[in-house]
Amino acid sequence: MQEPIKQTAGRDQLGEFAPAFAHLNDDVLFGEVWNEPVLDVKTKCIITVVSLMASGITDASLVHHLQNAKAHGVTKEEIAAIITHATMYVGWPKGWAVFRLAKEVWTD
Repeated sequence: MQEPIKQTAGRDQLGEFAPAFAHLNDDVLFGEVWNEPVLDVKTKCIITVVSLMASGITDASLVHHLQNAKAHGVTKEEIAAIITHATMYVGWPKGWAVFRLAKEVWTD
């Protein structure tokens, strides 16, 4: 059985400024959605990376989710195949941008 996902970034960074958003981030997104058992965490990590890639988000949040994917068992070969496949649907520049980040994460 997988250790439950627990997140406090919402409260840590926005708790006093945006408590409702912090609650949704920490308790609903990470507390409920990420811990829902139908999909395993590795699959959720892959879906999240591809979703951020498709949206063109290549900031620290994507780096965090790439690191999370690696920590949950996504191999270098798998992430390369995932990014290559997604690139065909979301766009070549997005693929290049994500490969640059993934290469750093899987080189560590």
